[in-house]
Amino acid sequence: MTDERQGDALWTALGRLPRGSGVVFRHFCLPRAERRALFERVRALCRRRHLLLVVAGTGHALDIGRAEGRHEPGPRRSPGLRTAPAHDVREMRAAERCGAALVFLSPVFPTQSHPGAPVLGRARFGLLARQARIPVIALGGMDRARGRGLPGAYGWAAIDAWTHQRPRASPLRQSPRRAPCGRAG
Repeated sequence: MTDERQGDALWTALGRLPRGSGVVFRHFCLPRAERRALFERVRALCRRRHLLLVVAGTGHALDIGRAEGRHEPGPRRSPGLRTAPAHDVREMRAAERCGAALVFLSPVFPTQSHPGAPVLGRARFGLLARQARIPVIALGGMDRARGRGLPGAYGWAAIDAWTHQRPRASPLRQSPRRAPCGRAG
């Protein structure tokens, strides 16, 4: 997940992602032209490093184009891989009905992206993830240690963990919140 809080650390984070990983491009607060320019830089790096790239959000996010897919709730608006956010069973089912290939279930642990938000914890995450009909990615306060052995998780995603550690393996078992401006991720 990209985020405005990363600043120039975004490039370090992208450089640390293992081959076969994916990037959910967010940066909701940037004006349209700046967001598109940043997206193009991230897209070029993802292509060189063989990373999957999806764009988060609705509205002008869909104007960016040339990503392998979209990360958004609600009905499918474009072709390609579809991922969706979820915080409970109802949202997981909605993602499944809308054709999502995988769902990001969050927040598992306390996170800087959603300060003070109630968290699922390991046990509740596991109970929810096991009910999913599509792969579930753990999000929220995640890092390599927390992702290891998380019950029901297909993999894990993070923002801050990628700037503070160097993962040795892909956060996915198999390769394939709220941002500062107030948008949910």
